[in-house]
Amino acid sequence: MFVFHGHGGTAKGAAKSFAIQKYWPSAIVVYMQGLNTPGKLTDPEGKKTGWQHKPGEQNDRDLKFFDALLSHLRKEFKIDENKIYCTGHSNGGGFTYTLWQTRGDVFAAVAPCASFAVKFDAKPKPCIHFAGENDALVKIEWQQKTIEKVKEINGCESKGNEWAKYCTLYPSSKSAPLVVCIHPGTHQFPAFAPELMVKFFQSQSKPASVK
Repeated sequence: MFVFHGHGGTAKGAAKSFAIQKYWPSAIVVYMQGLNTPGKLTDPEGKKTGWQHKPGEQNDRDLKFFDALLSHLRKEFKIDENKIYCTGHSNGGGFTYTLWQTRGDVFAAVAPCASFAVKFDAKPKPCIHFAGENDALVKIEWQQKTIEKVKEINGCESKGNEWAKYCTLYPSSKSAPLVVCIHPGTHQFPAFAPELMVKFFQSQSKPASVK
């Protein structure tokens, strides 16, 4: 599983807050470190770390980083190609959407948190999205627009079913279910998210015929 910190964050900080290894000790969890990047909502001068916001930005610097690291991991470890996942918070969640759009065939499922995508277009993919209804930075209205686009792409039913506390599961006609977790918090990464994303990821695997 690949994990991407938010703008101004670090791989070390993400390893502490996400702590995926605690809930899925058998998984290979990779916390990637971003370089200084101009922000869209804060830090326009790019004095803090982050990720490209869309395909083509920064000369696709971060997509190339991902490609190189994935290639390295394939050489060093025995990886189940049908069970590769990614998640990220805020700017890292936006990069998760960028990876879905540009490297979607790699992943079995994705888990963006406190993030949104502009002009998003991708192939159907199982997804769990976490959002704080009182997020003052990445407003819930922006995230809802992305969620509605994901529902359309994934062929989701309009009515969902309770999946967990704060979470609704929207079944998919394209084998790409969507779980939306809207909690009463703010932009901060929710402590309950890692356990639920692991639960969701463990239920999702690419068909064996898909490479």
